[in-house]
Amino acid sequence: MKLLLFFISMFCAVSTSAQKHIPIPHGMVYGQKPDTLTVMTADKVEAFMGKKTRITTALSGKVIRVTKEKGGWFEMDAGNGKIIASHFKDYNITLPKQIAGRTVIIDGIAQKLFIADDLQHLAGDTVIGKKQHKVKTDPNRKVTFEVRGLLVDK
Repeated sequence: MKLLLFFISMFCAVSTSAQKHIPIPHGMVYGQKPDTLTVMTADKVEAFMGKKTRITTALSGKVIRVTKEKGGWFEMDAGNGKIIASHFKDYNITLPKQIAGRTVIIDGIAQKLFIADDLQHLAGDTVIGKKQHKVKTDPNRKVTFEVRGLLVDK
């Protein structure tokens, strides 16, 4: 009985010590490997899009925080206080919280959000009633990104 109790206590001690956070190495890939030939910085994507609502591109930028690990939901810094809300196309990707603050290269589809104040009543962020044409949505969240692949750069 003492031997069984000893093995159980050793198993618990080993399993708790094995849960240390391992730093994410440079070059770690989540999802598909991104195309690094035509990488654009995240602060230039909105100007590059112009009037287009969707483009396929590769971006380089700093991850601000991971909002949801399962599905790979995170926020990327787009410069001038703007944020690019990003998530993986494949929900089976689990993105660790330690990636916050790291520079990454992401490949996928950038998309501008529709704002109901632009007389697009059935699209995007809508407000009903008297406030319909007076409410401005958050100007910091204009671009979303559906990620196919992520590469940890720095």
